[in-house]
Amino acid sequence: MNIGFIGLGIMGTPMAMHLVDAGHQLFVKTRSKVPDLIAQSSAKACASAEEVARQSDVIFLMVPDTPDVEAVLFGAQGVAAGLAGGARKVVVDMSSISPIATKEFARRVNEAGADYVDAPVSGGEVGAKAASLTIMCGAEPDVFERVRPLLEKMGKNITLVGGVSAGQVTKVANQIIVALNIAAVGEALVFASKAGADPAKVRQALMGGFASSRILEVHGERMIKRTFDPGFRIKLHQKDLALALQGAKELGVALPQTSGAAQLMNACAANGLGEKDHSALVQALELMANHPVAKG
Repeated sequence: MNIGFIGLGIMGTPMAMHLVDAGHQLFVKTRSKVPDLIAQSSAKACASAEEVARQSDVIFLMVPDTPDVEAVLFGAQGVAAGLAGGARKVVVDMSSISPIATKEFARRVNEAGADYVDAPVSGGEVGAKAASLTIMCGAEPDVFERVRPLLEKMGKNITLVGGVSAGQVTKVANQIIVALNIAAVGEALVFASKAGADPAKVRQALMGGFASSRILEVHGERMIKRTFDPGFRIKLHQKDLALALQGAKELGVALPQTSGAAQLMNACAANGLGEKDHSALVQALELMANHPVAKG
């Protein structure tokens, strides 16, 4: 199959390579230099998103934010301009963006003669490289079935949650849970360390009890070892929590714990940590406690 892939960053590059390795012909577009891994493969670089769409049966997007998706789809020489003609194409947006905007984007793509799937992911760089991502989908069932074999090359837990935008709603919910867990682990380790306990031993003990979690396992270790190179950047999680709070306001829902986690993300970004992994949220807590979990 001819497949388009737009957005070759930390996550997009390994995801695209899984499709290449599965024998599909890729047509790619990125804002910067095509990564060496992609450039050395059979993938073909295109001059515009419109060209990617013209060459492809299915077009994947993996870009940072709602305005980026809108620009790629509907900007000058965007995807929408290349959708008409031939067999009906499918646009699959794997970015994490506004559920409300997603509905409007899908409507405009449908008017351009193509189908739309929102399919945001969870699992970070590790999951992208291992093809073990969780993929949350919003689409019509028949459209979802058309792209499912491709999604299976990139992920393991693939769920059709509902109609268009249901995937994005699920991703926002995911990001709420992850952020609150990171904050909880950070508070626990700051408390333990300030009280004089060895945070590594505390984490080891907690891993055997009801407090055990993937966040405690992976991000707790990052907090102790001070390894904050990004798998998922604070500035991106900051954006996702803003989507959660925006949606909550429109729905009339109170998200008090999410608000607190968002403020911790904001504090990190204000202190120049926006490019760090979201586990570095602990550094906002450390600033308030005037005490690091561990020396780095």
